[in-house]
Amino acid sequence: MPLEIVTIPCRADNYAYLLHDMATGATAVVDVPDAAPISAELSKRGWTLSDILITHHHDDHISGVPGLKAETGARIIGAAADAHRLPPLDLAVREGDTVSIGATDGTVIDVSGHTIGHIAFSFPGAVFTADSLMALGCGRLFEGDPATMWASLRKLAALPGDTLVYSGHEYTADNATFALTIDPDNPALIARARDVARARAARHPTVPSRLSLELDTNPFLRATAPEVKAHVGMTGASDAEVFAEIRRRKNAF
Repeated sequence: MPLEIVTIPCRADNYAYLLHDMATGATAVVDVPDAAPISAELSKRGWTLSDILITHHHDDHISGVPGLKAETGARIIGAAADAHRLPPLDLAVREGDTVSIGATDGTVIDVSGHTIGHIAFSFPGAVFTADSLMALGCGRLFEGDPATMWASLRKLAALPGDTLVYSGHEYTADNATFALTIDPDNPALIARARDVARARAARHPTVPSRLSLELDTNPFLRATAPEVKAHVGMTGASDAEVFAEIRRRKNAF
């Protein structure tokens, strides 16, 4: 992987990520829940921030952007479709656009569903998904509908299986508890839930996760699986319909 990635806990359960291009020294951050912990990490490592990548407009992902911009002068990159409710953008991007951090190129993916205009940033070996695909879960549908989110998740599921998924929150333990109500006989999920419980007991992060593991254990990605369809009483239903039912159940969980 050409990027060194540093996970920065923010607020109660948010994550921000520093992306350091080792070839050039360029450094980006994905989302800025708070500026202070990001500034502290940059100072500790002696890195200069070049870019701020924004996934979506929710306050817990952008509240620290103005302060960090004022401190560093970093270029702010976000979705053109969301520009009206983001901090002022230096570069507005759309699906398929290239975002370069030094010598490393990434691709913008439209992952609308949690919000309309939510984007993910895919770099070699890593994808930054914020509140779209999450560890053992997916974001609540505040603006999009189930069909929109299902389409977004299918885009992410098509990435290489060894891709590391960097999502925006530490929700994995709660997601595991819910996942077991949907896919209770899945041995990979049972093992993962145990691993997550051990990690959280030791106060270790459970993010990032490998995409192949999400495909094997995340109930929202497993809406295609016959055993999941049978368990929710929807054998013969479309994958999108099963996803919608799983999301409905998670909302009420």
